[in-house]
Amino acid sequence: MLKTRLIAVIILRDGQVVQSVKFKHTNVIHYDAFHAIETFNRWSVDEIVFLDVSREDKGRQLFTDIVQHVSKTCFVPLAVGGWIRNEDQAQQLLAKGADKLVVNSILHDDPDLVTRLSARFGKQCIVGSMDYTHTECSGARVCIDRARHVTNHDPVAWARHAESLGVGEIMLNCVERDGNRKGYDLSMIKAVSENISIPLIAFGGVFRWKHLVEGAQAGASAVAAANIFHYTEHSTKHAKRHMADHGILVRQEGLI
Repeated sequence: MLKTRLIAVIILRDGQVVQSVKFKHTNVIHYDAFHAIETFNRWSVDEIVFLDVSREDKGRQLFTDIVQHVSKTCFVPLAVGGWIRNEDQAQQLLAKGADKLVVNSILHDDPDLVTRLSARFGKQCIVGSMDYTHTECSGARVCIDRARHVTNHDPVAWARHAESLGVGEIMLNCVERDGNRKGYDLSMIKAVSENISIPLIAFGGVFRWKHLVEGAQAGASAVAAANIFHYTEHSTKHAKRHMADHGILVRQEGLI
């Protein structure tokens, strides 16, 4: 049986680690991104996701430099994303040490690019990041561009579409749940996971370790969190122990 992965998400803006609350990134958690990575390495997290939310070119270049630096001491798979717009950018991030690419807006804006990236680097290298919000008239709808643009796409159908383009897994995040400390959107995790054949990463809303257990029980192949890991000492170890104690199969490394 496959083990449920525990993933730490680090959101960077202009080289600094920031907190995300409903996709707003105003609170700086760490001024030194390298320290955050080193901490998660020591705590035996299963994977790390690096997301760049910088709006200026300078911040994006700094992100690339940070990826290169941290990859030298990162001993778990490193997935990186933010502003991947062409094959050259993707190749550069992989050359700097990334193991996977996280794509979001290009699933909508340039689906052919997603297919080319999958064909060139392998579907296991492509993570389709899917954000969604709840609208009054249409229900849940997919968002792009850091939730600034709400599309007319239903999340379940969009996940199937992303799979057809060649992504190897889906990372699912709800705008309203992001940073709200109320746990994952379990009904959506269940709906999406039951309609795709690739792994699903649950993300957004974790405040208690039980939320990770609930995400795995709802059908997620991996459970991810960002804010909570930065504020709790040895957090990933405690999280993994809680998951194991509640019947979730996890990697033994890092259990305390």
